[in-house]
Amino acid sequence: MRTLLLLLLPLLLLSPGQNSVVVTQDSSVVVLGFKSYKTRQSVQRPDLPNTGPAAAMTPANKNYARNARINDPVGARDPNADTIDARSAAIEKNVQEAHAPQPKPVDGYAYRVKIQNTSARVIEILFFEYQFVDPADAANVARRQFLCGVNIKPDKGKELQAFSMSGPSDVISVGSLSKKSETPFQERVVINRVEYADGSIWQRKDWNFGEIRLTYQRAVGTPWGAEMCRSL
Repeated sequence: MRTLLLLLLPLLLLSPGQNSVVVTQDSSVVVLGFKSYKTRQSVQRPDLPNTGPAAAMTPANKNYARNARINDPVGARDPNADTIDARSAAIEKNVQEAHAPQPKPVDGYAYRVKIQNTSARVIEILFFEYQFVDPADAANVARRQFLCGVNIKPDKGKELQAFSMSGPSDVISVGSLSKKSETPFQERVVINRVEYADGSIWQRKDWNFGEIRLTYQRAVGTPWGAEMCRSL
């Protein structure tokens, strides 16, 4: 189900609000808790495409021989692995992996938010915003927005996990930094948009999708892997 959702995510959001009813009353998503902290994460490289030749038809692939292999013991070697095409493809893949850039750890921030779906509908997609507020100036707010592919059933909860290279560094004033405090800023989480499996949409009244359209297109421009959320 999760794999299917991630494949459909770019399609579901190409035209937000189209053929859907957007509601701006109170959200059915309740934020139960949240936290952010510095961390280091390795950037995963994409899977390399198979550029080798198509497998040749061998006697082992013919119906009679293939059916006979059904009763082979567990761990029996696949006869296709010994063909010239299979060996060539394996060598080519090893060469590509050797020349591919290795994943490098990058410093950033982890964002974790626990939420509860209090509605009678399944949530498929969710936009949330992690805010850092300067206590010396409440108008000075850093906003980190995220897009999440989720599958939250009615009355169920989930912990959203996101990573971003951006933290609260650009929100703290000199006055706040001069104060001796372990947390020189205030944190809060805001739900911006919720898309349900039945096609309905809830959106925060003072949030505009157009403001993140470019970063959204970048976020869905590459295939999703195991991550739950992507930074906008």
